[in-house]
Amino acid sequence: QVQLVESGGGLVQAGDSLRLSCAASRRTFSGYAMGWFRQAPGQEREFVSAISWRSGRTYYADSVKGRFTISRDNAKNTVYLQMNSLKPEDTAIYYCAAQVDYGLGYMTETRYNDWGQGTQVTVSS
Repeated sequence: QVQLVESGGGLVQAGDSLRLSCAASRRTFSGYAMGWFRQAPGQEREFVSAISWRSGRTYYADSVKGRFTISRDNAKNTVYLQMNSLKPEDTAIYYCAAQVDYGLGYMTETRYNDWGQGTQVTVSS
């Protein structure tokens, strides 16, 4: 079973920054696209960002474009989500996920097979 472990969440004020990390097992990382999703209380889980293994291309939800940046360090088997200019509406549990990179479906939750346990991000106004 693949393991993904998120870290870096916390309580911050609006306008602050956070960087989330997701450490993956070696078998997971090679050849896998990595994504970040989030779930706010009472809401469905939604796509935030993803990065392809094949091309390194990145994908973002409209709500975070220009504020969040996804990156990956293949040598460290780690994917990051740099979150700047945080807003109260960014408050959610953030999940890291992995899928075999077939070149499509990066923003589709059901294509991801492996998930981390989540890390809480709370942004106060």
